[in-house]
Amino acid sequence: MRLFRRDRGWTAGGGDKNNNERKIMNPYIIAEAAQAVTGVTGSITLALAGAGAAIGVGLIGSKAAEAVGRNPGAFGKVLTLSIIAMALSEAIAIYALILAFQGR
Repeated sequence: MRLFRRDRGWTAGGGDKNNNERKIMNPYIIAEAAQAVTGVTGSITLALAGAGAAIGVGLIGSKAAEAVGRNPGAFGKVLTLSIIAMALSEAIAIYALILAFQGR
């Protein structure tokens, strides 16, 4: 529901579309929405980084399995590189966890 200021106090609703009077949103609602958004930023940071790390680990694992399937003799090298790449991908989620606890 949107709140607008008319001649006599605050009223709810959008009013008539052909009405040319200026509509002002309640500043208290804007302030509360801004406070709510600042409290959620750590969760959003952690969720996006976790999703990115999960996608990265999934892609690394699928490509490593594909590489070993094409060349079974390179198993040791592919395994080493994929473990290093997965560790780097998971590091992103750990950095985001630290930032989320700091409230950024």
